[in-house]
Amino acid sequence: MDDLAHRIAEIEARNIRVEREKAWEVSITRKLSILALTFLSTALLFITLDAPWYNALIPTLGFYLSTLSLPLIKKWWLS
Repeated sequence: MDDLAHRIAEIEARNIRVEREKAWEVSITRKLSILALTFLSTALLFITLDAPWYNALIPTLGFYLSTLSLPLIKKWWLS
């Protein structure tokens, strides 16, 4: 019986971890962090151009639009 209780406790702990990871995947904090990192890294890449901060918006917005469409693609793929 102790083995069964131990296995159930392990499964419940795993489920909690998986739920937290799922929550992170859809969190606004994650999306904003990725947007900020994309924007800053692109701006640093374009620093030699006339308007690096403006030019960095294009790939950042492209990434953001791709994150909006991915749930639809994932739903289609799973079905």
